Amino acid sequence: MQVKLIMNYDIKPGKDQEYFEFLVREFAPGLARLGVQPTESWYTMYGKHPQIMTGGIADDYQSVKTMLTTPEWGELHTKLMEYVTNYSQRIIRVTPYFPLVL
Repeated sequence: MQVKLIMNYDIKPGKDQEYFEFLVREFAPGLARLGVQPTESWYTMYGKHPQIMTGGIADDYQSVKTMLTTPEWGELHTKLMEYVTNYSQRIIRVTPYFPLVL
């Protein structure tokens, strides 16, 4: 059963341009190499919610859990943390409905 890795965070002040360049050049391609196909990224402009919610689909739960322990993920995650704060993640089942993550 396919699963989705959902990541929520805020971009650090003054890091917007660097973050978006990293996202396109390194983070999204890195996730794909690790078996998580990026599917969407949402930007919250108003309200007290994480500024960014991004997701990617993988073949199954165990493959994502294993991926999250690899050195390659560790490097990507460490670099992401240079640009973001308030990071959280969760793994959910893929459904045809929009995932409401509160």
